[in-house]
Amino acid sequence: MAKILGMGNALVDLMIRIESDKVIRDFDLPKGGMRLVDEAFIGKLMEALKHLPVEHAPGGSAANTINGVANLGMSAGYIGTVADDHFGNILKEDMEKSGINPLLFEGEAPTGLAVALVTPDSERTFAVNLGCAIELSPENISAAQFTGYDFFHIEGYLVQNHELLRKAVKLAKENNVKVSLDLASYDVVNENLEFLQEIIENYVDIVFANEEEAKAFTGKEPEAALHELARLCEVSIVKIGKKGSLIRYRGRDYSIGVIKAESIDTTGAGDLYAAGFLYGMANGLPVEKCGRIGSLLAGKVIEVLGAKMTPRTWNFIREEVARVVAE
Repeated sequence: MAKILGMGNALVDLMIRIESDKVIRDFDLPKGGMRLVDEAFIGKLMEALKHLPVEHAPGGSAANTINGVANLGMSAGYIGTVADDHFGNILKEDMEKSGINPLLFEGEAPTGLAVALVTPDSERTFAVNLGCAIELSPENISAAQFTGYDFFHIEGYLVQNHELLRKAVKLAKENNVKVSLDLASYDVVNENLEFLQEIIENYVDIVFANEEEAKAFTGKEPEAALHELARLCEVSIVKIGKKGSLIRYRGRDYSIGVIKAESIDTTGAGDLYAAGFLYGMANGLPVEKCGRIGSLLAGKVIEVLGAKMTPRTWNFIREEVARVVAE
């Protein structure tokens, strides 16, 4: 069976439902977006929200994807940096429980935290303190980590560390591992466009992007952006929200719809789409089925708070995936 390795900013998500946008305005956070903040900011924000329940779960884009493929039954590993603290232990223990091989390095700063404020319209706004997640360095990456893996999935949030990413993708290709990249954020794309163009053209096989990220990369609308991306890599995917996703593979376009879902929180939708798609690719399924599995996972995760689903939901998902595979 194929194995997948992920690498990303190892974070713990703190999910909080808020009743209005007031706290978002009070703390000058971008509604529906993400702002990097320091420890003191997180402390003040959590103090202001101490009357509300908090749900925590291991997070970070690539970690969410790796958790998804592991729950589908694939062997998986994850490279990241955490501290020897409460939240670092939560993340490591959860990965081990999910059957993920945690290739975690110990950082000096505290484990990174992402406070996700979920408004009644299901939109989430993030205040993120990366903590020791950004301490992951090129020196931590070695050829041995890629042994036995078939796919290597990276989150775009790592792109700012050019040396780290360049070394990782080079080692992946030298070890015949297919590379997939989620562009993560249009801000990341805008700030690292030239580097991303080089990396995708030379090392990346599969690119995941949403509409905004695809436009930031190509300057074009979804369909034209899909074709532009496909000139640089084997598989290009542009997610278009409630309209589903577009895929281009071997000169052919595919349009994938969404499943019916009651959206509570969109956290992790793109990450779980990638999990489903990569699971399908790793198992040699037709690309249309890969997209349908991705859409299934994305549709189910938006029905829960955060990017973690219950064992019962995963049982349902695995049954549905088996149906898609058998068709």
